Amino acid sequence: MTDLERSVRGDVAADPGARAAAVRAVLWLLVGVLAVRQMAVVLRRPPGERLIDLETWTGATGVLHIAGSLYDPGRFTGTPFAGLVLKPLTVSAQQALGVVWTFGSLLLVVLLGFVAARALPAPVSRRTAFLAAPVAITLLMVSLPVRNTLHLGQTSILPVLLVLLACFAVRGERLPGVLTGVAAALQPAVLLFAALLWLTGRRRAAVSGGATFVVCTALAWAMMPRDSWAYWVHHLAGAGLGERPDSLANQSLHGALLRFGLQGPFEIALFLVLAAAVVVLGLRRAARYARDGQLLLAVAVTGCVAVAVSPTAWQHQLLWVLLAVVGRVGTKASDRLVWPAVVVLVLTLPGKMLLPNVGVVLPVRDNALLVAALGAACAVPFLSRTSPHWQKPIPTDYAKPVPARFAWVPLLPFWRRALSRPNLLLELLLIRVVYSAYAKVRLAATAGRSAAEEHGRQIHSAEQWLHIDIEHWANHTVVGIPWLRDFFDYYYSTFHFIVPLAILGVLYVRRPSDYRWARSTIGFATVLALFGFWLYPLAPPRLMPGLGFIDTVHGVQDLDSPDFGALTAVTNQYAAMPSLHFGWSLWCGLVILLLAPRLWMKVLGLLHPLFTVSAIVATGNHWVLDAVGGAAVVAAGFGLTYVLAGPRRLQAGTGPARATAAWTRPASPGPGTRPGSRP
Repeated sequence: MTDLERSVRGDVAADPGARAAAVRAVLWLLVGVLAVRQMAVVLRRPPGERLIDLETWTGATGVLHIAGSLYDPGRFTGTPFAGLVLKPLTVSAQQALGVVWTFGSLLLVVLLGFVAARALPAPVSRRTAFLAAPVAITLLMVSLPVRNTLHLGQTSILPVLLVLLACFAVRGERLPGVLTGVAAALQPAVLLFAALLWLTGRRRAAVSGGATFVVCTALAWAMMPRDSWAYWVHHLAGAGLGERPDSLANQSLHGALLRFGLQGPFEIALFLVLAAAVVVLGLRRAARYARDGQLLLAVAVTGCVAVAVSPTAWQHQLLWVLLAVVGRVGTKASDRLVWPAVVVLVLTLPGKMLLPNVGVVLPVRDNALLVAALGAACAVPFLSRTSPHWQKPIPTDYAKPVPARFAWVPLLPFWRRALSRPNLLLELLLIRVVYSAYAKVRLAATAGRSAAEEHGRQIHSAEQWLHIDIEHWANHTVVGIPWLRDFFDYYYSTFHFIVPLAILGVLYVRRPSDYRWARSTIGFATVLALFGFWLYPLAPPRLMPGLGFIDTVHGVQDLDSPDFGALTAVTNQYAAMPSLHFGWSLWCGLVILLLAPRLWMKVLGLLHPLFTVSAIVATGNHWVLDAVGGAAVVAAGFGLTYVLAGPRRLQAGTGPARATAAWTRPASPGPGTRPGSRP
């Protein structure tokens, strides 16, 4: 594999060091694990649920065969030429086909990653060249298009690979054109690459590509006239195949317009106008990047144009968007990772994990892949290689590390605290993704009712032994006072998210370096809490039978029903230990106590965890020891942040960092104050 990598990118420098070699070894191990997992995921599915498009023609004997038209079942969405290419597989046994097809597709992904790594625009640092191939292959394997391709048994990896080979691996004019034409015969929108070849001066290759497309399509017409008529005429170049064109799976301009409620001649006319504008603007940008020496970016931009203007762009056809990750955006080092992170997250995660279920952002969430493709094709300001910031972006200003109070604390040198605020888009996106992952893990950390109730009895017994079992008394006392019950119900349901988000927002605007510190502490605390949810499922007091608790927030729960009503469909009711209701409120109180400039603010901040612990106990949603667990994970979060980055108070850096001293009220240095530290 090392020899293949060196043959693909001949300018790879010597091994840049033991650390890079270790990182590359880990990345290759990750590639192997992902490949095995993908094989297992596909092959463990029963027949009929794997290689869905490829098994369209499965007969009663379990052997593939073609009976009638490719498009009669309505599941095959490839071109007639693709069907012609797949026709030899009709004599293959189904089980053998699954193994060979999946393994072959993974090999194509590996080859695609090597070619893409070779195509990175120069100059490339030694470390980048050393790690590019395993990183590219890893990103490809975890992307939604590749996973979707492996599941469906589609050929959509092949057109991308053929185009990259035409641009970077073969010489001359005729063979690149032939490869491009074959790719277009498999995926018609790829014919736009012939236009890119023409605009970049490779006119013989462009003509050769167009001629090859015509020959391949004509061959399919001659061999399969009925299927060709169905695809090109009856279904308008495949637009009527597969799922409904207005479904979320169709991430094209046409699909988006249909989802917005436009129909008929007006929708078609608007689509054609928008598609023409995208083609003109996108191809001009692609040609400019090609002349600038960023040919891989030019290929990615052209592929994104093809995605947007194709009548249907199914998920397995969107691999072009991932290639746009090579574009460099932003003059500051702190902004350089924003575009790659957006592309990777959009291409690896479902839209509902990227944006919340809020009406105003639903159009973006439902069309996230199309938005990324349109952005790469028409809007994102990629840097030119002639820009002074191409190789040397404006560096991030880091604070000087402050030695830990305890000498034995091993501060990690790579965890440096930046004094500037992080990019807002990236921060919001990552916070949303982390919270979505937290919610999924929390919901998945379920256990049997008997285990949760047994743990509830353990907690109750421990509290009785400690003489802190005040839950029943507090619950029934509050129920008897209507205004107090309403107050605690409202407090429990409302302030859990509002207060932490408000604090993070204020810190982001007013105290950037403290924002990073505070965000890290609550993040670590939340991750640690997930282990508690998973390892110790616990029934809260309101779900303990025979103890007489009243659920004041959710209403009466039917304990004879296995799911206790509809509530368990949206949340894990046994994720009670530790209590993040109290943990997050305690974090809020401590942050306000440490950072607030006024005494009344500090006092008000400390009231929040007091009200929260009263609410979770009085409403029957947590035991007292749950709050103790919440306090423990918050303390651990602060401790981990201290180990990684040292004390919160930092020494100001040089240059622009000195302005950070104005963010806090100056104070006279006392006996315990280090010179240059911020109060």
